Amino acid sequence: MKVLQINTVYGQGSTGRIAQSLHDACLERGIDCLCAHRCASALPDSVAISSKWDSRIHGWWARLTMFKGTGSFWKTLKFLKKVKKYHPDVIHLHNLHGSYVNLPLLFRYIKKHRVAVVWTLHDCWAFTAICSHFAMAGCDQWKYGCRRCPQRKALSASPLELTKGVWRAKRRWFTGVPKLAVVTPSRWLADLTRASFLKEYPVKIINNGIDLGVFTPVEGDFREKNGLLGKKLILGVAFDWGPRKGLDVFAALAARLPADYQILLVGTDDTVDARLPENVMTVHRTADQRELAVIYTAADVFVNPTREDTYPTVNMEALACGTPVITFRTGGSPEIIDETCGCVVESEDVDALERQILRVCRERPYSPEACLKRAKMFDRNDRFREYIHLYEEMV
Repeated sequence: MKVLQINTVYGQGSTGRIAQSLHDACLERGIDCLCAHRCASALPDSVAISSKWDSRIHGWWARLTMFKGTGSFWKTLKFLKKVKKYHPDVIHLHNLHGSYVNLPLLFRYIKKHRVAVVWTLHDCWAFTAICSHFAMAGCDQWKYGCRRCPQRKALSASPLELTKGVWRAKRRWFTGVPKLAVVTPSRWLADLTRASFLKEYPVKIINNGIDLGVFTPVEGDFREKNGLLGKKLILGVAFDWGPRKGLDVFAALAARLPADYQILLVGTDDTVDARLPENVMTVHRTADQRELAVIYTAADVFVNPTREDTYPTVNMEALACGTPVITFRTGGSPEIIDETCGCVVESEDVDALERQILRVCRERPYSPEACLKRAKMFDRNDRFREYIHLYEEMV
């Protein structure tokens, strides 16, 4: 069996690491696998669809016209010749909204050659006009045809309101594929998909997974080195800090929590740091995932006040290091925990979030053992086996 994966990136970022790990899992089982992505990579068994400049031009075009996925015409034609020669049994699509592949051409090829397709949705972009998430905007137009997009000015430079035409074009491109199965990492996204124009396809839930050999309790001297002995350590981890990830919530908590409570945010930069109170500690970048595991282990509680998320990996990583999780009730974030290892508060309820942080740190209702037991369900090897079984079903 031959599998072709298509994703914006390969070997980096959350989706890129998923694609690379799935590629390795295929090879271990004797399955031929090729990964296609935006630009050239030194990693083996990978091929570039676009190039740095082609993708940049495609991105400019998409921002001006709102029609992302209609550039890279010649690059995509050249790529599809390689696809025809490779002759995959299954094409596994991931993120297609990176301005690197011409979607009308790609789906025309798929429909013409009747290739089996698995499409993992990592967000909502596939069934909206231009946005990846819409919870903060409070929008549900994607159900019946986007128009007058409340996020248009933030996501597009087009002087015209073209979202209705974009939504209709995507519906035309993405429907009518003879053999296609949609995969979502959360029940939340699965339910949205079944309410969208993709409802003609079967939807299967395969949760994201993590490497439990890396994310495991790791004792270290992080507290000693940073003067945190005797402190209650409240941890937040993200790599695109802003309102969507709840940066303002942590700023508010910093003014509320007692003096012996220390907030630590990982993944910030100088710009983000400038927006935070002085009593918030930050780590810009960890040396590797093992160092991140040390920080997770050192924390008393992991707090994720995300406002839009599909199935946040950071929740899983914290539990795998024995640290309980508190999260807002939004997206697929609550699905990761249960009553044994964390709690959920309503989105925007900072008062409730503060109360739960104090309760968890003072009463210790969630043991490391319970968190580790829950984390066993996030073994990425189990998730990869589910994907490979799906490939076999599709062929």
